[in-house]
Amino acid sequence: MKRLFAAIKVNPDKQFLDQYHKIQTSLQHERIKWVEQYNIHITLKFFGETEESKIPEINHVLSDVSSNTDIFSFSLQNLGVFGSSYDPRVVWVGIKPYENLVSIMRMISSKLEPIGFKPDRQNLVPHLTLGRIKSVNDKKVFSQIIDQNRNISLHDLFADHFILFESILKKEGPLYLALQSFHMRK
Repeated sequence: MKRLFAAIKVNPDKQFLDQYHKIQTSLQHERIKWVEQYNIHITLKFFGETEESKIPEINHVLSDVSSNTDIFSFSLQNLGVFGSSYDPRVVWVGIKPYENLVSIMRMISSKLEPIGFKPDRQNLVPHLTLGRIKSVNDKKVFSQIIDQNRNISLHDLFADHFILFESILKKEGPLYLALQSFHMRK
């Protein structure tokens, strides 16, 4: 079994990383598992624990989707939180425009269904996860810091491929191994 996901790798610039580090420092008193800057990505599909025998079928689907998808540009904009103000779960950054990502996510999901992968139950909300919240001690201060940093952004990004990753969970954090890249149409 391998823990798998498909994603677009994002390589943030210095300005974005400076904003990200400012948020991390401001929230250092909270229990948040921050995504390491070298692991920043936009998840297209999380497969979870997957039989290795399914990988060729997954690769076939991802290859089909990528060969029918044009390269596109996008921006990361606006800090947000999944969950309620009483129980925040994830700190994320939005994606604009997001329609191309939704289209890719839907194509992947529909083409995987016949080979045994159930569609995601949640609404498709393309985003970039910055941190997974374990607990928040001071929800008022947490909300203020999120509001003060809502304008985080990274512009002029290009998606020309996506990757099937294996996620190996380690005590110090996940290790993501690129298993295969899938290039989009030019």
